[in-house]
Formats: sequence, C-alpha cells, structure tokens
Amino acid sequence: MITFLICLTALVVAYFTYGRYLEKVCEIDSSNPVPSKTHYDGVDYLPLPRWRIFLIQLLNIAGLGPIFGALLGAAYGPVAFLWITLGGIFIGAMHDFVAGVISLKNAGLSLPEIIGKYMGEGTRKFMRIAALLLMVLVGAVFMSQPAELIAANISMYSLETAMSATMSWEVFVVILLILLYYILATIMPIDKIIGRIYPVFGLAVLVMALGILGVLLFNTDKYVIPELTSLQNCIANAKDFPIVPMLFTTIACGAISGFHATQSPMMARCMTNEKQSRSVFYGAMITESIIALIWAAIAMAFWGGTEGLNSAIAQFGGSAAKMVNVISVATLGELVASFVIIGVVACAITSGDTAFRSARLIAADMLNISQTGLTNRVLVSLPLFLLGLFIIFALPFQTIWSYFAWMNQTLAAITLWCITLYLARHRKPVMIGLLPALFMTYICSSYIFVSPMMAGLENRVLAYVLGGVLTAAIGMSILFQFKKGDR
Repeated sequence: MITFLICLTALVVAYFTYGRYLEKVCEIDSSNPVPSKTHYDGVDYLPLPRWRIFLIQLLNIAGLGPIFGALLGAAYGPVAFLWITLGGIFIGAMHDFVAGVISLKNAGLSLPEIIGKYMGEGTRKFMRIAALLLMVLVGAVFMSQPAELIAANISMYSLETAMSATMSWEVFVVILLILLYYILATIMPIDKIIGRIYPVFGLAVLVMALGILGVLLFNTDKYVIPELTSLQNCIANAKDFPIVPMLFTTIACGAISGFHATQSPMMARCMTNEKQSRSVFYGAMITESIIALIWAAIAMAFWGGTEGLNSAIAQFGGSAAKMVNVISVATLGELVASFVIIGVVACAITSGDTAFRSARLIAADMLNISQTGLTNRVLVSLPLFLLGLFIIFALPFQTIWSYFAWMNQTLAAITLWCITLYLARHRKPVMIGLLPALFMTYICSSYIFVSPMMAGLENRVLAYVLGGVLTAAIGMSILFQFKKGDR
C-alpha cells in the first residue's frame, strides 16, 4: 500500500509542479489567439468550455489501455507502478502537453503536418500513412472489443448462433450498431454528439476508478497491494517476456501512448485560451495514469499477488475483459459492477469514434479537402470505415493488438523527437524531450529484435545490442537532419 500511495501522490503533485514548469517552458500566454477563434468553422473549429474539453480529451485518450493494459501489465509485478508513475509524469504527460501546445500554436494542425514542419517532408509523408493506419486500427479494435463485452452481458437468443469461427451473429449486430454511432460521431459537428454525451461517459469512467480506489483504501485487510522491493520480473514466462521492452508496450496508455498526440489537435481546435493547456493535455494524461495505477493495484491485490494474477490470466486465456468483470462483481456487487462495465465500454467506444474522426481530419489535411460540407466529410470517412471493417473480419484480435501496441509506441517515439526539435528550435531545454525520445526509441527498436511477433532473437544480449545500435543510428540521423536544416 505504501508504494501505491507514494505513486498516487507523486502523480497528483506532478500536475501542480512539473506541469506548471512545462507551461513556462512553452510560454503559455492567455493573450495569444487560438484556432477556435481564428479558424472557426462550426464543425471542428469551435469553442467549448474547459470542463467539457477535459472530459472529451480524457475519454479520447483513455480507451482500454489504462484498464486492460494495466491489468495485464501488473503481471510483471510492482515494477509496473514505477513505469506508470515515472512514465506518466516525465514522458506521457509531457508528450501530450507539448504536442498539444504545438498544435494549439499552429492553428490546430494534425500530428503528421506538425511532424512534417519540424522533421521534414519525408517524415511528414511517412507519418500521414502511419498515423492514418494507426487510427483505423484503433477504431477497429475499439469496435470489436466493446461489441464482445456488450454481447456478453445481454441476451439475444435468436442471434447467438455462430456467424463464423470467431464471431456470433449477436456480436456482428452489436458491431453494426457501434459502427452506425461511429459514422455519426465522425461526420457530425463535434458539439452535436461528442460534446454532449462525453460528459456522461466521463463521469462513468471517473466513478468506476473511484469505486475501485475505495475498495483498495477501505479493505486493506482483504486486498493487500504488493510493495516495490526490487525490479524483479514476476510474469509467468519471464524469459519470453522481459521487462525491457515488453512491459513498456503492454502498459502504454497509462504511461505514454502515441495515439494521444493524434487526439490533441481536435481539442486544440476547441480551446478558448492557452491557459487551458495544462488541465486539458497534462491533466488528462495524469488522470489516465491514476486510473491505470488503480487497476494495476487491484489486479495484484484481488488475486493475492502477482503469482495469483498470472494464474488468473492463464485461467481466463488472457481476456482482460472477463477479469475486469470478475473483479467488479466481487468487489462492488452486480449492480455497481454493471456501471463499471458501462465505464469500460465507454472508454473503448469514445476512443474508437474519435480515432475515426482523427483519421478523417488527417486524410482531409493530407488531401487538402475542406471539411465544412457534409458531403466531403462522408466521402473522406467512408473508405476509412470500410478498411476498419475489413481489419476486424480479416485479422485475429491478438494480431491486431500486438502490431497496434508497437505502432503506437513507435508513433510516440517519433512525436517525442518532434518535441525535441521544437524545443531546440525555440532555444528551450531539450533534455525534456531528448531523454524520453531516446528511451522510447530504444524500447521500440529492441522490441523489433526481442518480440516473437517480429525477429524474436534467442540471443537476448545481441537483441539488446542491435536495439541500441538502431537507436543510435536513428538519433544521429534526426540530429544531423536538424543541424542541416538549421544552417
């Protein structure tokens, strides 16, 4: 409990200390013009109140990561607390804040256009395709998984027959209903659907986290949270799943996620004052880290430690959704647990819809297609939804998720390099971005050589050395390009 409380306190304190320091570094000024006023279009560029923007941003970035990822990542042991806390404060929240501020100060440009401005045209072209694919992957994942959760908690007897080897007609119908909502949320003005229902979903997510936190704080005899006494890897198959890099891709959204930087431009287009940046960008990420910390703690405490947690993961076949349901019913009762499931589904759906919305904005920026008219929005969105459906039916979930996890953290590393170059160009302390950029580049590089989904080298030392060589090569290449363009 002591480790958990220290980490929880550190996250809260960081918002008022490191978050305020970053404000000074980025020269936040309430008198500067903002995109919602200079580029108002009534669809994507329009002012919203800060509390609403915060809840939308929180739900945009949360997804299933701080719940499912934290629960599965807790199998590595209390070292997960360390990653969530330090990663959230110095890497994830910094990443979200500075990337959001850059967009805010550049007319709400989407992430690929921002990266192109600071890292060159070649990187811009790569990022357009990578970010677009990542958004569709997110939309596909967060269409299929909430559909399975919803179908598991309702009964439509006439549709429970198998549609295919991996899907029932019941799940298929729910997917179509979610898709219909996604289409409306993607093409309608942001204040018509997203701006209205997100506050309700946001409250569900916060109540969910607070309910589990209450269980941990007031049932200390029954649920004992392990303390961090070493950096031991406690996962069942530690040889195949080393902490570096696997923990840092398993727990992504609770510590750092490249997906977040694709969402921030949407909120940058709705902010009315630069002073809102700390609460909206840094604050939402800190809140997400707290949610991840809570779920990692209950995962270990509920099953009596990491050994019991690893056994539960094997028992449930790695299904975090089923484990969340078991924890919720046992600790909060069936009635309250139903609200927890609503919160989990809300996290997924409210990331999926904005993923497709971000994909539309990225594609529109890339093709220079105005999004003022409804027809243009439909024409840009339709191919994205068709691709999302194809991914759902063509690939198994575990494959989609594995590649999404790596792409997500690779996008975060690229964004961190962009932040580093932004800081350097404006004569600001570059170490704020450089150290996290090098760290995440190494995580993604070593993953290529360690993960069985990629090279899967048996010689672990060689894999780590190759990861270091690739990291050095990438770092030197980026810095060389920066110096060449700075002349």
